[in-house]
Amino acid sequence: MGPAVMGISLLVFMAAAIMLVVYLFKRKSLKNIKHLFLAGLALFIFSLFLPGPTEESTSPDKKNEDANVEEKEETDQTVDDKGRKDEKDKDKKSADKSSDADEEDEKSDQENNQDKTSRNSETKEDNDPETEDSSDSSKGKNESQSSDKPSPNSNLESARVSRVVDGDTIEIQYKGKTEDVRLLLVDTPETVHPSKPVQPYGPEASSFAKNTLSGKQVQIEFDGPKRDHYDRLLAYIWVDGKMFNQMLLEKGLARLAYVYDPPYTHYDAYVKAQTKAVNANRGIWSINGYVTEEGFNDSASGNSSDGGSSSGSGSGSSGSDSGSSGSGSGEVIYDPDGPDRDCGDFDTHNQAQNFFEAAGGPNSDPHRLDRDGNGLACESLP
Repeated sequence: MGPAVMGISLLVFMAAAIMLVVYLFKRKSLKNIKHLFLAGLALFIFSLFLPGPTEESTSPDKKNEDANVEEKEETDQTVDDKGRKDEKDKDKKSADKSSDADEEDEKSDQENNQDKTSRNSETKEDNDPETEDSSDSSKGKNESQSSDKPSPNSNLESARVSRVVDGDTIEIQYKGKTEDVRLLLVDTPETVHPSKPVQPYGPEASSFAKNTLSGKQVQIEFDGPKRDHYDRLLAYIWVDGKMFNQMLLEKGLARLAYVYDPPYTHYDAYVKAQTKAVNANRGIWSINGYVTEEGFNDSASGNSSDGGSSSGSGSGSSGSDSGSSGSGSGEVIYDPDGPDRDCGDFDTHNQAQNFFEAAGGPNSDPHRLDRDGNGLACESLP
């Protein structure tokens, strides 16, 4: 509105000015010109106080542009929000996929580790020459600690040895009762049989059993029938983590026998232990023809495969030099497991020497007949 008023006032001024010029030249009435001039002046002054046109009111394009900008901003905001939402969803999906991938990788790693461990174990067992060499070396150094050494099962029962009868028979306190035990799968030469003489290496086996088991807390292991026809328990005897039955076989003091109800848990280990004793001519295996399928052949007791002799009747040659260990007549005049003996109980060195060896000498000297430890008993005797 302001520009229109200003335009009208300018037209009035221009009309007044024209009329003034006409008046000056034609001398017409000045009254109308004066009124016209005042009206134009008033309109001009009035137009000065009217507000001028704003950019927004005079520019519809600007309004449209602003509307478009605002709409664009809203659209951009919507797009941005949607983009951020899509990005978040994408990140979430990516994280889920990454988590799933990590779980799969972890599972795969575990499977690979298990496979690797299994392969390493198989490789170590099958292809490790160092382990095999170490095992072979250990066997060569100590036969008693070879890989054939049996291990006790989980069914061991505790007992205390109250008496040793002979090499393969003991008496134990078991579950509040006194029980006789026949050692399973082994047979030692006789020392207390009512109808048989003392057999070679019988006293050694009996002495070894006494020194190893007497008064000891042991574990018994059953394998097959628990009792024989004499109502004795049939068992393996474990002492200090070692199986006493196998120790007898390893030392050549017993033969593998009475295999009535195979298979037996430790049979293979026993066969190997006996084979080593046979190959080394230990104990009972040092006498040619002494060990048979039925037991022990007393008639073969004087024929030692290594030229030496064993305890028991008939071992050695009568009248041989008394200064040689084990070179006596072989007669044992006292029970090696009986009362304590000293040199005064013997008439000759040979008698003392035979008794000394039957009681476990020279490795064991329970009667203290070898004072200087040189393997000869009662050297002062003739």
